[in-house]
Amino acid sequence: MSAFLFVVPPLVGHINPTVGVAAQLAGRGHRVAWACPDPGLVRRLAGPDAVVLACAGLAPATRPPRLRGPEALKFLWEGYLLPLADAMAPGVRTAAEEFRPDVVVADQQAFAGALVAERLGLPWATSATTSAELTGAYDGIPKVADWLRARLAELRARVGDPAGDADPRFSPHLVLAFSTPELAGPSAARGGHIHYVGPSIAGRPAAPGFPWEWLDPGRAKVLVTLGTANADVGGRFLAACVSALRERADRVQAVVADPGGTLAATDHDKDVLVLPAVPQLPLLERVDAVVCHAGHNTVCEALWHGVPLVVAPIRDDQPVVAAQVADAGAGVRVRFGRVTAARLGPALDAVLHEPAHRAAAGRLRAAFRAAGGAPAAATRLERLAADARPEETR
Repeated sequence: MSAFLFVVPPLVGHINPTVGVAAQLAGRGHRVAWACPDPGLVRRLAGPDAVVLACAGLAPATRPPRLRGPEALKFLWEGYLLPLADAMAPGVRTAAEEFRPDVVVADQQAFAGALVAERLGLPWATSATTSAELTGAYDGIPKVADWLRARLAELRARVGDPAGDADPRFSPHLVLAFSTPELAGPSAARGGHIHYVGPSIAGRPAAPGFPWEWLDPGRAKVLVTLGTANADVGGRFLAACVSALRERADRVQAVVADPGGTLAATDHDKDVLVLPAVPQLPLLERVDAVVCHAGHNTVCEALWHGVPLVVAPIRDDQPVVAAQVADAGAGVRVRFGRVTAARLGPALDAVLHEPAHRAAAGRLRAAFRAAGGAPAAATRLERLAADARPEETR
């Protein structure tokens, strides 16, 4: 039996892919614990019995909605990721010393996990919940890449091993990429320690009450979602989606996730269902297309079910993921800031009615399922733990 400590930021999209992996490890008899600033969030996603060790954190800074490109990336790092690492580091170290893991599994943006593991001499694996940084996303902007490396070096001097040299985003022992080369593309990093395990799809608790009887078997279904972190910027986009979908109400029904309550109550009727939260995985078994922000989890969950997409990236890694979807032929990319019903409508028609998009989504579905998902990731972690044990105890 081995022990695994998952270090994750308090972000749904970064916790969800690890839930299935942790469940696999626990089911095989291993000890599993989490270090996260939001224990309630982990327990909501991983189950009420999840062991979550105390760890400080901070709320994300409010980002100006029009911030894009390198300036948005700089804001994310300076306003959230680096301060979060500083805040988490003491609690992560205490958690590691008390739980005594054989392996630390550190989210790619939870830098404290990697740096504390390095400082304590523990093997660590990277949980890469998006493939964006594995595809050379910053190759064309070397000044940004240099700036990021300098900030990580400063962070290492504060919380890690000053003599260390590993990039905390990429473990030299094991990188678990929750994607496949078929989606990530030919530029995706390869190497003996980088393993593309595909999406980690696990059952998750869902609030009861979704009106499944509302779904009309005679019409195509479209799910519209901007994820859990974009409620502040999604109002205009969601309204354009509703308008485009209503124009197709004779043949299409839409379920719209609107956590910010930006749409009017009158938008909810027999053609469009607006809810603050939706049971995404069960819905993906029933829908014919997804309109989303190109968040990595939503994209991979849709393609796991062979569902083509309309992607409208907003910020961060989303433009990279949107390009992957379009390049793979599994969807159509539109511009988030300039979307109108007139522009969105043809994109919807394409993914609903052009066979090539559905065929490409089907190919990615097959690749995802062949990659192994959570069971394959758990097996890789078991091997890392076994290799790290003293030879006489193996």
